[in-house]
Amino acid sequence: MTVSQILSKFKQPAGQAEHTENSSPSTPSGSASLKEKNGEQYDDSPVAYLTWRSFILGLIASMGGFIFGYSTGQISGFETMGDFKLRFAQYNEATHTYYFSNVRSGLIVGLLSIGTMIGALIAAPLADRFGRKLSITLWCIIHIVGIIVQISTDTKWYQVAVGRLVAGLGVGALSSVVPMFQSESAPRHVRGAMVSAFQLFVALGIFIAYCINYGTESMQSTASWRITMGIGFVWPLILGIGIMFLPESPRFAYRLGRIDEARRTMTKLYGVPENHRLVAEELEDMKKKLEEERAAGQAAWYEIFTGPRMFYRTVLGIVLQSLQQLTGANFIFYYGNTIFTSTGLDNSYVTQMILGGVNFGVTIIGLYIVEHYGRRKSLIAGALWMFVCFMIFATVGHYSLDRNDPPKTPKAGTTLIVFTCFFIVGFATTWGPIVWAIVGELYPARYRATCMGIATASNWTWNFLISFFTPFISSAIDFQYGYVFAACSFTAALVVYFFVCETQGRTLEEVDTMYVEHVKPWKSSTWVAPAHLRRSEEEAQEAAA
Repeated sequence: MTVSQILSKFKQPAGQAEHTENSSPSTPSGSASLKEKNGEQYDDSPVAYLTWRSFILGLIASMGGFIFGYSTGQISGFETMGDFKLRFAQYNEATHTYYFSNVRSGLIVGLLSIGTMIGALIAAPLADRFGRKLSITLWCIIHIVGIIVQISTDTKWYQVAVGRLVAGLGVGALSSVVPMFQSESAPRHVRGAMVSAFQLFVALGIFIAYCINYGTESMQSTASWRITMGIGFVWPLILGIGIMFLPESPRFAYRLGRIDEARRTMTKLYGVPENHRLVAEELEDMKKKLEEERAAGQAAWYEIFTGPRMFYRTVLGIVLQSLQQLTGANFIFYYGNTIFTSTGLDNSYVTQMILGGVNFGVTIIGLYIVEHYGRRKSLIAGALWMFVCFMIFATVGHYSLDRNDPPKTPKAGTTLIVFTCFFIVGFATTWGPIVWAIVGELYPARYRATCMGIATASNWTWNFLISFFTPFISSAIDFQYGYVFAACSFTAALVVYFFVCETQGRTLEEVDTMYVEHVKPWKSSTWVAPAHLRRSEEEAQEAAA
């Protein structure tokens, strides 16, 4: 059974035709599926839920998320490895032990995020100038340079930090350009799942890094951390080379006047003939939006705030990406070892692997949720779930756990681990993957690269602030830090309810129209695009005739 046949078993997105195992959209259908409109004949045969070309595109592009996750997951294990501490930590003469000060730990962990913030901002103009594909390959090369800087030092902790800064340039740029490439290329009915696959691969990267750290942490040499770093060369090579064999984003190609190329790419990704109705409709929508943009003249940078409903959307993208960090997920992933060592666990690497496995496993469920329960409902439910989990985490950690002698309170330690897993379930199925999908859909093509760069940079800004200041804050208020993330999660639910429109099953051009027309977010799921109304009227007239 093929990939498209397997996935056709899932519930079909709203507004899409039903599919069967015997459908073969890649071959021209018979005359029964042809319909005439404005003197032209269009194929109206069923569209497969997912073609193998779309699957391969999503798989290769999502390696950008794997690089993100692997870079994030490896560092928390390094800081508790004996050889890494011996070479890069500070020596305490009183206790005759090596330790990382809050500043040194914060810089080694956090400079990756500074690099990613810068990379996300400068990725936009390069993506618009050189295209999505070439930009992705360029940033893979830069990430490799960062790994070389890190792995080539023996004793200089600041070289590790600078190497993570350089590697972060690539990670940040990829976290902006890859979801953009996916959202512009994916068929509308799987766009949410395909862009959310970026987060699935983030989770997979974190999990694989945890597993490799577990396998090397007992080594009493540089191999304990250099093996994990060295394997990091593989992932950007896969993405940087693999992306060159994929087609350019059809929307980017169309904007450059390569209309035939855009049409061919869409027909391959949808698995339909070139004269298919769905392809014609989307190309027509692209044409109208492009004509509107050209009529408005050359876009200045400030139009991301002054363009049609752009201030609203630019700020919304920044807020959503910021709140994704402020849910506290990376607090768990960056400092997981430290957190669970404080609960009395002898080998916190095992717990990290469990958390990483839970994160990856339930993110797969998130790909189903994003296309079958909508963006809004999923995000609101996920935010409230995480609010409850962090309230319990903070309360138990502060009031029940004996932080001086954790083994005395085993039930409290177990509760912390359980509700950390529950939190990860909520994050990985909702806010982890779905925010990337929404931000990829939020902006018109004219401003998409710049706005996505700014939104992604805000994500990485908070990523850095959390990673750098967490040691200081945790030292001051211990597990009460969880109340901060609980409050942010509750705020996130309110933001989604009042400001985020439902975009499930809509084209990017329809999403733009929905925001421009000031559709109320809580009514957006029932909104019908003007183009659909016109087509329904035309079909009714044809039927009456």
